Amino acid sequence: MTAIAGSSILIVGATGGLGQELSRALADRGAQLVLSGRTAEALTAIDAPGARLVADITNPAAITALVSEAYAINGRLDGIINAAGVVAFGPAIDVADEVLTELFAVNTLAPIRILRAAAAALAESAAAGRDPFVVTLSGVVSESPTANMAAYSASKAALAAFDQAAARELRRAGIRIIDARPGHTETPLSTHPIAGTAPRMPVGYPPASVVSRIVAAIENGEKDLPSSAFTVVPATGQ
Repeated sequence: MTAIAGSSILIVGATGGLGQELSRALADRGAQLVLSGRTAEALTAIDAPGARLVADITNPAAITALVSEAYAINGRLDGIINAAGVVAFGPAIDVADEVLTELFAVNTLAPIRILRAAAAALAESAAAGRDPFVVTLSGVVSESPTANMAAYSASKAALAAFDQAAARELRRAGIRIIDARPGHTETPLSTHPIAGTAPRMPVGYPPASVVSRIVAAIENGEKDLPSSAFTVVPATGQ
């Protein structure tokens, strides 16, 4: 079982709905957190202890700096949670170039660049006998692309494909990649899309339940969380 207590964990997108829940859950388990978001004001409002780092993850240089600073804060890096994301709605043929650019910059390229920047630090953690991990949230749309969310679905499916291949490559280095694909979750994400208007959706998962499942996967050494894994929320180690 992976010990979260004492682990140095970077949470990217800590100011979002799932990011805040994850921050509290991991802090309750004794993690040493580095919380990242787009603005200092939003980071200040997070009800969890930890260092705060402002970063624009659409900027490759900012990602390199973020990972370097996160490593320096605790002298190591044992885990990364990629909880940042943007969503857009509307017909596939109407999606604007700037919307496509932002969707892929935040949802796809940022997690890829974060892993690239952090690989050496995570391998160092594994060599020290810890169990380093990276969590991404590609969501159910990466399994079942959704009409009127084609570009968003594509950005998440690309991330899921990258994760599957990278997980095989990094296994020997002791780095575990967990791609979580929950169904619709009741966070504010769909209420502030970068384009379009959200359709009426069925009631989604409570964020706390999704977070409990993700934390359980971290603790229990799981390597993948398909949408079917979110039908039951297991007890987590304490």
